[in-house]
Amino acid sequence: MEFLDPELEKYIEQHTEEEIPLLQKINRETHTQVLKPRMLSGHLQGRVLSIISHMIQPKNILEIGTYTGYSALCMAEGMQSDGKLITIDKNEELTERVEGYFKESDFAHNIEFKKGNALEVIPTLKLEWDMVFIDADKSNYLNYYKLCIDQVRKGAYILIDNVLWSGKVLEKNRKKLDKDTEAILEFNQFVSEDHRVQNVLFPIRDGLMILRKK
Repeated sequence: MEFLDPELEKYIEQHTEEEIPLLQKINRETHTQVLKPRMLSGHLQGRVLSIISHMIQPKNILEIGTYTGYSALCMAEGMQSDGKLITIDKNEELTERVEGYFKESDFAHNIEFKKGNALEVIPTLKLEWDMVFIDADKSNYLNYYKLCIDQVRKGAYILIDNVLWSGKVLEKNRKKLDKDTEAILEFNQFVSEDHRVQNVLFPIRDGLMILRKK
C-alpha cells in the first residue's frame, strides 16, 4: 500500500537532503540486482535515520536486519568517531555485497557485520546501546525488543520499521490475519503499553516506531 500520492512523495524527496554517491549506488544496485528491493530503507527513511543518529550522536548502535547495508551506513553518519555499529543478518547470500559496501564507506572501521540468528547473537553482545534499529523478520519483533530493552541505556532510542505493515494493521486492509500481521499488531500494542518507554509511530514509508527508554 502506498500511503502518499506518488507526486507528493517525489516532492518530499526533492526537498530532502540527497543521498551520498555510495548510498545512491546501493539503492540502484539493490533495485536491479537483489530480490525484494522494497526491503531497502531508501532515500527518505535513510535520511530520517541519519538525522536522528546525528541528534543522538550514539556511541554504540545495534541493527537487527542488515539487508544490503543501506540503513547501517545512514545511521553511521551520526555516530561518534570512535563509535561502534553492530549489524546482524542471517542471509549469507548478501554477505559479500554488504561487506563490499561497508569497505567502500568512511565507516569500515566502525561497523561490525555479524552473520547469524539475531536471537542467538544479541545475548552475546556486552555493549550498552544508544540506538537500536529493528528491521528483520516480523514474527520476532517482540522477541528482539525484549532481548534489547535491558541493554539499552536510559534516554536511548529504539527504532522499528514496518510497523504499519502496508496498512494491514487495519482490518479493512487485509483479507485475513496472517502470522506477520498478527506479530506486528502484538508488538505495537505491547510497546504502547510498556511504561519503560515513550513511543511515537510515524507514517514514514511503511511505518516507523520510535521509542525512548525512560
